[in-house]
Amino acid sequence: MIVHIETGGTTEARARRSFASRVVERLNGGLVRVFLVLVGLFWLVPTIGLLISSLRTPEDMSASGWWKVFAEPSRLTFDSYRRLLENDDITGSLVNTALITIPATILVVVVGSLAGYAFAWMEFPGRDWWFLGVVGLLVVPVQVALLPIAELFGSIGLFGSVLGVILFHVGFGLPFAVFLLRNFFAEIPRELLEAARLDGAGELRLFARVVMPLGGPAIASLGIFQFLWVWNDMLVALVFTDADSQPITVALQTQVRQFGNNIDVLAPGAFISMVIPLAVFFAFQRQFVSGVMAGAVK
Repeated sequence: MIVHIETGGTTEARARRSFASRVVERLNGGLVRVFLVLVGLFWLVPTIGLLISSLRTPEDMSASGWWKVFAEPSRLTFDSYRRLLENDDITGSLVNTALITIPATILVVVVGSLAGYAFAWMEFPGRDWWFLGVVGLLVVPVQVALLPIAELFGSIGLFGSVLGVILFHVGFGLPFAVFLLRNFFAEIPRELLEAARLDGAGELRLFARVVMPLGGPAIASLGIFQFLWVWNDMLVALVFTDADSQPITVALQTQVRQFGNNIDVLAPGAFISMVIPLAVFFAFQRQFVSGVMAGAVK
């Protein structure tokens, strides 16, 4: 009887502790969510301010801060966007940015995936030494290579062209791509690859049907990093492009230099150049989640 009472008391105490722990966990979870929402809103304040500033007239921006728009929302206008998109330099630079960013991203992802698979699962002479050489290229700063490669491109007729900028970004994006994907592909279970080989799959088929689906998360992450890096680049574009091949970053800098610190040009142009990679990021994020689900190994 005594044992029964003690057991019941222990069970009741555990139930009480379990209920209390559940309440604490829910409160903690709610506090964490509120904190993360506040951090996210605080992080978005500059973006919201840029968007509102791009919808105001130059006179309003000179007279007051962007937060004053909440008192008179009717004064918002799209005239700045209309004038900006009527500027041939801006529209042409947007096209150049796409012509540079898309091929540079695709080439880095494709070549980096193939090289990462080769370094992870294929045997060839000097494989480890070649991989160490690729890793060593990660420490080479972009600034060191600007002048030598500019002279090389000038001698072969690529300086000032879109192709030259693409090749530069591909060359400096591949070491990180190979390093990232090789380490990710190396974690794939060997039994899975051996089973595919026993079914008669060659290396290319094995890469396309097994490795690529499992490498979805890493490939999506690499695509996001490379796209954002190339799209937002200004240093390489300043050195290797001319007036006909300059991207949006250089075009905006040129507009500001020509007409002064005119926020009516800078604000809408900066927001346009920002919202496109933001949309691409969210699109790749969906692919990232689906890649995680498809690449899960039980």
